[in-house]
Amino acid sequence: MHEKRPLVEALEKFHNQKNISFHVPGHKHGLLSNLPAPIKGALSYDLTELNGLDDYHHPEEAIKEAEELLASTYGAKKSYFLVNGTTVGNLAMLYATCQYGEQIIVQRNAHKSIFHAIELVGVEPIFVSPEWDDRTKTATYVSAESIQIAIEEFPQAKGVILTYPSYYGMASEEIKKIIDYCHARNLPVLVDEAHGAHFLVYKGLPQSALQYGADIVVQSAHKTLPAMTMGSFLHINSSIIEAPRVNKYLRMLQSSSPSYLLMASLDDARSYVQRYNEMDFKQLLYKRELFKQALQSIKRVEIIEVDDPLKLLMRVGDYSGFQVQKALQDQHIYIELADTYQVLIILPLLKKEQDYPFAEVRKRIKMAVDELQKEEPIVPKEISKSSLKTVSTIEMNIGLLNCKQGEWIPYARSIGRIAKGIIIPYPPGIPLVIPGEKITISMLTELEDWIDKGAFFQGEHRLAEKLIYVVED
Repeated sequence: MHEKRPLVEALEKFHNQKNISFHVPGHKHGLLSNLPAPIKGALSYDLTELNGLDDYHHPEEAIKEAEELLASTYGAKKSYFLVNGTTVGNLAMLYATCQYGEQIIVQRNAHKSIFHAIELVGVEPIFVSPEWDDRTKTATYVSAESIQIAIEEFPQAKGVILTYPSYYGMASEEIKKIIDYCHARNLPVLVDEAHGAHFLVYKGLPQSALQYGADIVVQSAHKTLPAMTMGSFLHINSSIIEAPRVNKYLRMLQSSSPSYLLMASLDDARSYVQRYNEMDFKQLLYKRELFKQALQSIKRVEIIEVDDPLKLLMRVGDYSGFQVQKALQDQHIYIELADTYQVLIILPLLKKEQDYPFAEVRKRIKMAVDELQKEEPIVPKEISKSSLKTVSTIEMNIGLLNCKQGEWIPYARSIGRIAKGIIIPYPPGIPLVIPGEKITISMLTELEDWIDKGAFFQGEHRLAEKLIYVVED
């Protein structure tokens, strides 16, 4: 069973039959493609739902077997391959849980796909602010106490949406307390576990939210497992939300022409997880430790470890993370992200027989640091704890908000107005202003504080012109 990859095998068998295409896709097994040879070669496997390859939306053969193996591997009642990324899983799980106008409790520093799902479904979000971690200088988890306060204040909420682990690899066991508390009240817990698809491979890693009892968990297999970009898993382990309801929305939201290359990579990634063993993990930790020590031997380099051993934070003296990122890119080293303080490195989930050019990486990072020290450092200012309320909600529902015109006004004159655009200081990545919220004095005070610190902002804003986007008065 461990070696079995039903979809990969079905795809290879079909390819080896030397079939002639009078069907879509139009590149005809790559024959008409002018892409570079390595890419063109892969197109002979870029097939559609033909006899022997099963039907993605009504699987009965290879895809069904592959998804059953996925559920067995992760200990879920039902699992699905997703071809539209974790984004579509986040959309489907919210559609399956809530109806228009109902309330949902959500972690304030959720991924933008959660905010999009809230808008599309038309639910009223109850936001819970996450805890701040001074050591990693990142927003992390929401506390069980904060969730309890939200549920007590908004008892009509239909469920809770959490992000676990954080983008930076922080994974708190508070999630277990939250799940237990919610289930005692028959509330489902939905988890965006985009960065935790690998947690199951060995006991030395943080536990998956599935193991803690979450109802629905969505994972980006392409982030830390050897799956193609856009490939994700959705797992259901709920007695509250029925799998057919989730499947209904997956059929509606996902492509009717799924990529077999992508699905085969998901089948392969599941097999990779199932075959990963203790020796693989011990060898990975050994190589990781050597790499960490090699980086720390570079003058002014500081390495910060997080809960997920695949992630390392790297700081260089008083230089901002953005300066470090630029210096690394000049040496053709590309990291996952940079923020005001640091860069985030995501390590490969190596097996014992696999290698990675860590020595060459260390050499290039040393060169980057040497070059960086010719520049003047942009010293990051300390981030203070957010003054945002622990629990908050919007003033105007999404449906009404979308019907309203917006206007740009000086943010100094925006107190009491309803926000139409989102503003996210990054880091910490916690939205300061969310569409539908009433803008308060404390929000503006914090906004000016972020601007003074030279923070980078995501979202809809024209802060360089001191303008903010609000509902037209």
